[in-house]
Amino acid sequence: MKLKNAFIILGTIVLIVSCATNPFTGKKTMALVPNSQLFPTAFAQYDQFLSENKVVTGTSDAKMVTNVGQKIAVAAERWLTANGHVGYLNDYKWEYNLVNDATVNAWCMPGGKIVVYTGILPITKNEAGLAAVMGHEVAHALANHGQQRMSAAYVQQGVAIAGNVAIKDEQSRNAFNQYYGVGSEVGLMLPFSRAHETEADKIGLYLMAIAGYNPEEAAELWKRMSANSGGQAPPELLSTHPSNDSRIANLTNLAPEARKEAAKFGVTSFK
Repeated sequence: MKLKNAFIILGTIVLIVSCATNPFTGKKTMALVPNSQLFPTAFAQYDQFLSENKVVTGTSDAKMVTNVGQKIAVAAERWLTANGHVGYLNDYKWEYNLVNDATVNAWCMPGGKIVVYTGILPITKNEAGLAAVMGHEVAHALANHGQQRMSAAYVQQGVAIAGNVAIKDEQSRNAFNQYYGVGSEVGLMLPFSRAHETEADKIGLYLMAIAGYNPEEAAELWKRMSANSGGQAPPELLSTHPSNDSRIANLTNLAPEARKEAAKFGVTSFK
């Protein structure tokens, strides 16, 4: 009974503080760490990362990264303004940097700080492919996925602590820790992460289309990503990301919707 009561109390607290509604998804999301705290920390970490890595400047690729990033940011602003969310991006401090690193990756920190690694450019292949990558990464920031992941991790840890406090029998406590650790990861955290990836795919697709890039290029990009990985990936159930096949199918199906969304903003031809 004590364990049940602890979970109920913890769940009630989470519900009370989880009142943020994201305009891109319309969903109420966990916001245990406010952006007023999250953004400054992210900005400081970004600056430290840049100081410790080789930032590429002055090249055509570096200029392309900045150009695409600016167009995606403008697209986000246009969408938010049109949907009654003026000022949502006031605290975002957009910055776009190309970093000399063979890793096939790109990321956007909470608050709009973006890094693209040179290693992904042969796979993005063109500006539209890069827009698909950057649109996806920006979407994570706009949907506050970083904030939600941190909040979910706090809840996961909080339940673990509550369980360990409530369960007095050592054998039962050890069993709880064993099964809860695996169960919460496979049953909660990984599906949570995959849902974020799918959400970012959709938002990113809309943003790249509004920015004037052909949304059909996103599926083509992921075909190249799949080929680059050699088809080797963990089972979707045990992964933080949807499978490449699932992602390609989803992006293909969403491309016509992204074109329709872009048309609302007068964008009917695409790069």
